[in-house]
Amino acid sequence: MGYASEQGDITMAFGGEAMISRALKPFKEERFLAIRELLHTCDVRFVNGEMLFHDYQDPPTYLSQTYMRCDPGLIADLQWFGVNLLSCANNHAYDFGENGVLTNIQSLDHAHMVHAGTGRNLADAARPAYLDTANGRVALVSATSSGRANSRAGEQRRDLLGRPGANLVRWINEWTVDDAAFQSLESVAQQFGWNRRFPAWWARAYGFESEAPADVVSFADRNSLGVNSEDLAARFRRGDRFERHTRIHQSDLERNVQSVAEARRMADWVIFSIHAHEGGVQEDEPADHIRTLAHAVVDAGADVVVGHGPHRDRGIEIYRQKPIFYALGNFIMHNDTVERMPHDSLVLYGLGHEHVAADLFDARSRTRHAEEAPGPGGWSGVPLVTFVHGEVQSIRIHPIELGWSAREHRAQFGRPMLASGELARAALERFKRLSAALGTEVAIDSETGLIAT
Repeated sequence: MGYASEQGDITMAFGGEAMISRALKPFKEERFLAIRELLHTCDVRFVNGEMLFHDYQDPPTYLSQTYMRCDPGLIADLQWFGVNLLSCANNHAYDFGENGVLTNIQSLDHAHMVHAGTGRNLADAARPAYLDTANGRVALVSATSSGRANSRAGEQRRDLLGRPGANLVRWINEWTVDDAAFQSLESVAQQFGWNRRFPAWWARAYGFESEAPADVVSFADRNSLGVNSEDLAARFRRGDRFERHTRIHQSDLERNVQSVAEARRMADWVIFSIHAHEGGVQEDEPADHIRTLAHAVVDAGADVVVGHGPHRDRGIEIYRQKPIFYALGNFIMHNDTVERMPHDSLVLYGLGHEHVAADLFDARSRTRHAEEAPGPGGWSGVPLVTFVHGEVQSIRIHPIELGWSAREHRAQFGRPMLASGELARAALERFKRLSAALGTEVAIDSETGLIAT
C-alpha cells in the first residue's frame, strides 16, 4: 500500500480574522461547538492570527486602533477549537515593535502552532512554514499589504543583522481623475517642483516610466523617495472618470513568488495568505495589486490563496482551477476585551490617565455598533475546500455569525456561531453577488453555499 498523501485527497477549512483575547474552551452552545466539529473534520484549519501572544513585556509602538494582545495560554484554546495553521502577517503584527514580533514567535513556537508571515528578518518572514497532516505536507506562505512601512522586516547581510517584522508587500496608488481635476493637480505639482522624473530604481520597482507621460502627474518629492517612502507618493492620470488603481512593488512580488515556488517543491500542498484592507475601484472589490499577486502565486504553484483584512467578505475567483478567496471576514472578534490599551489610544477618545481600556471600548462602541442589524462585519463564512486526486472537487461555504444580539454584552460578543436563517442567507448572498463579478457561481444550498468545479 502506498502513502496516503499520494492519493491527492485533502480537505482544508479557512477562517478569516481571529482576534482572540478570551477563552474558548468553556463554552458549550450547540451552534458554537458545531463550528469546532466542522473544523475537526478537515486536515487543514487556517485562520489569520491578528493578535500578538505576550504578557505585555514589550512596549507598544505606533498609534493603532487596537493594540491586539492575547494571553499566550489561549493558543491552546485556538488549537482546541481546531486551528492548526496561522498567518501572522497583518497590520497588527508590529503593534508592540520588533520585540513584540519576536515574543509572539516564541509563544507560538512553544505551543507548537505552525505559523508564517513574521520573522527575525525578511527572509525568515517570507519563508514557508510546514504542517504535516495524514494527507500530505502543507506549506503556508503569508504576507500583508496593509501595515506601516516600519513593520516590514529587514534584509540580513553577512555583516549586519536583519530587522524583525512582517512580510510586507509594498504598493502605490494610481488615481484616474477628469481633465479639470488633473489640471489643478498638475498646477500644484509644478508649484512644489514635483517634476516628472524619478530615480530609475523607484520607477523600475513599480513598472513606471522614469519620465512620466504628459497625461500623468506624480505627487512626490524625488529627493524624499527613500526605501520606505512609497506611502508618500501617488500618481494621477488624466481620464474621463474618477477611479483608483494600485501597482505592486516588483521585488516584493518576486520574493513571494520565489517562496511559493520553493514551497511547491517541498510540500504536497501550498497555501498563500494575504492580508489586505485595500479595495479596488469599489471597496468590495479586490485591489489591482492583490489580484496581480494572487494570480502570480497560483502561477508559481499555490493551491489556495486566502485573503483577509477588511473585516468583511469579498468575492471568490477560480483561477487556473485554484480558489482565490479575496477576503474572508471576521472569524473571532474579541477586540473589545483586550485588557490594556496605551495612553495614546485613550487620548484619541478624549480620555486620560484616570481611564481604563473599558472606557475606550465604551466610547468606541457608541459609534461602531450603532446599527440596528448586523452588517457584513457581523457575519462571514468558513469555506471548506475538498481536493480529490489533486484537483478541487468542491468548495462549500458554512456561514457564521459573531453574536450581534450580544453586542451589548462585551464578554460574549465576537465569539462565532454557525449562522442560520436570515443571517446565513445574508452571508451567502454576499458571497454569491461578489463572486459572480469574478466569474464564479455560488449556489445557495439550504444554509450553505456551494461552488462546484
